[in-house]
Amino acid sequence: MANSSSISHFLLLALADTRQLQLLHFCLLLAISLAALLGNGLIISAVACGHHLHTPMFFFLLNLALSDLGSICTTVPKAMHNSLWDTRTISYKGCATQLFCFIFFFSVEFFLLTIMCYDRYVSICKPLHYGTLLGSRACAHMAAAAWDSGFLYSLLHTANTFSLPLCHGNVLGEFFCEIPQILKLSCSHSNTRELWLLAVSVCLGLGCFVFIVFSYAQIFRAVLRIPSEQGRHKAFSTCLPHLAVVSMLVSTAIFAHLKPPSNSSPSLDLPLSVLYSVVPPALNPLIYSLRNQELKAAVCTLMTEWFWKH
Repeated sequence: MANSSSISHFLLLALADTRQLQLLHFCLLLAISLAALLGNGLIISAVACGHHLHTPMFFFLLNLALSDLGSICTTVPKAMHNSLWDTRTISYKGCATQLFCFIFFFSVEFFLLTIMCYDRYVSICKPLHYGTLLGSRACAHMAAAAWDSGFLYSLLHTANTFSLPLCHGNVLGEFFCEIPQILKLSCSHSNTRELWLLAVSVCLGLGCFVFIVFSYAQIFRAVLRIPSEQGRHKAFSTCLPHLAVVSMLVSTAIFAHLKPPSNSSPSLDLPLSVLYSVVPPALNPLIYSLRNQELKAAVCTLMTEWFWKH
């Protein structure tokens, strides 16, 4: 039996048992990470360089792309390293850092998606007040609130998790450091602070989710009242990508963490954890650029200019 003071490293879940599968997983993770870096990098560059994209919607999209870049850089590099070098270890400090960064970028993304929902609600349901409610200063304050809240939220969770005494070994059942896996190693079966933090997390997440659902109910009612088909199509083209991203993020995270313990197995847990931690940062740029003509045009212009310069 070991306590937290004697643990110098943790053992992560191996992605595969055979060398061939390890190399295959390395190549897949490399492809996903390159796709995420390229897609989010193009969005950041297009929004930053395209003056006609300096609007609240694209400002929040730029922040979302930054959080996606941080998210993919938190979990994937260590998983790729472990697959390539056939190892499972991560240092104690490295695990704490990875946990903090994962919660930070994941929570910031969820807060930003909630703010982006408010942006779409004001744009469609209260267009005459859009400039007043979502001015440049208001947008900057909302984005800063999302990042600051994510930092405080992740700091509290990380500090609480790693303050617990650990006496059930150092083997984690995930390919990255995550709170439920570390709590399984804790000596204490009931932790009041963690229960309070969990209650706050549920209330916060549920509040954001209810706000998103209520906002989209109002948005769809307003869109269906638009007389022209072109107007409805334009409204839907800005809302559906956001709704798809929210649905993918929330559904996979809920299913991964709220499924019954009896149904938990590495063969099921691993694909689910990859689905909600690795896939969204790579898919988000594609989802947003498919139906947004302005963004597609800006990205094409950016790539064309880069091609001719080089």
